[in-house]
Amino acid sequence: MQEAEAVALADRVGELLTAIRSAEAELGAVLVEIEQRGVMELFGYRSVARLLEHLGDVPKAAAERVVQRARALNPGRALDGTPIPPLAPATGVAALSGRLSAPMIDVIVGALTDIPPEHRDTAENYLLSFAAEAGHKQVAALGARILAHLDPDGPAPEDTEPATPTRELSLRRKRSGIWELHGRFDDETGTRASALLDALAQRRTTTGEGPDLRSPQERYGDAFSDTLDLALNSPDLPMQAGERAHVLVAVSLADLKSGVGEATLGDTGRISAAEARIHACDSMLIPAVLGEKSEPLNLGRLRRLISAGLRRALYLRDRGCAFPGCHRPPRHCQGHHIRHWAEGGPTDLGNLVLMCAHHHRLLHRSGWEVRIAADGLPEFLPPPFLDKLRKPRRNNLHQPLPFAA
Repeated sequence: MQEAEAVALADRVGELLTAIRSAEAELGAVLVEIEQRGVMELFGYRSVARLLEHLGDVPKAAAERVVQRARALNPGRALDGTPIPPLAPATGVAALSGRLSAPMIDVIVGALTDIPPEHRDTAENYLLSFAAEAGHKQVAALGARILAHLDPDGPAPEDTEPATPTRELSLRRKRSGIWELHGRFDDETGTRASALLDALAQRRTTTGEGPDLRSPQERYGDAFSDTLDLALNSPDLPMQAGERAHVLVAVSLADLKSGVGEATLGDTGRISAAEARIHACDSMLIPAVLGEKSEPLNLGRLRRLISAGLRRALYLRDRGCAFPGCHRPPRHCQGHHIRHWAEGGPTDLGNLVLMCAHHHRLLHRSGWEVRIAADGLPEFLPPPFLDKLRKPRRNNLHQPLPFAA
């Protein structure tokens, strides 16, 4: 009983689809006739698609697709009255009978558009015969095979300059403070971006922190942030109004010392004072420290007081992020003041350590501590919940400097 009901319902669906498709094909034929008679003269509309959009309450793009499909199936006329034969006449006849879906018609028309005119009739018959027992994706594959057989070498290369790559990007700040990024890129740019982000988005294997539980989206978000740090650290960064690109952060001295409160980021953004404290160590941000009456007490410079020579010394000593188990190289790292400069900490090699952005934040927000040992190298003290004895740890993953025997 159920089987018979299923067959009956399926038959009814097929009947309705046939009626709908037949009506759509007839609609297309009427639209082409209106176009030939003059849609402006008859209805006052600039195009048949606009007329269909208003008569049928359909989106503009959908109306244009219906008209474009109808033109390929029905004969038309040029401005001088010369008849224009349809691209796919046999497909038009089959469409009126309700045997072809819109995707199937588009596939056949698309294939015939690329096939030389002298072979179109034969190719159309092949495609329609196959369409009686196959889906539109299979018919599309057959059309591609027919075209490959007729033109194995493909179109002749144009003797012109390469096309300009497609590269579009928009960056928009929402009221919540979250930024949305959207873009479209050519294949080469996308491949390079994917390779870079893949390399930076690997799961962290640092010992002492537990497993890396970030989702793939979170890892790629962090990788994008690291990419910006790499670009801003580049000596080849273009200038803006005579200076390298920067962002200004304004924070009161009291909030900077305590890490409690808020700071202004750029023109409209807001970050916590604790986050500003991190950036004030060594960043592409310019910290502006304000007094009680919001007067500027200190306006730092790009890369926060750490000179190029001192940075090179840090690179040589730490060889990368100094946090135990971290593999990040120097170009991914920032200089961290062991005793914060807002508390009077000096900017010298004995008060600085090289750290990647992740471990720099971890150090500011967790129970980890860092110090310079007697041999002049940094070592880290884990929080008590990791090691009650707080035995000092070092990073032994980076290649040490060669020393003479």
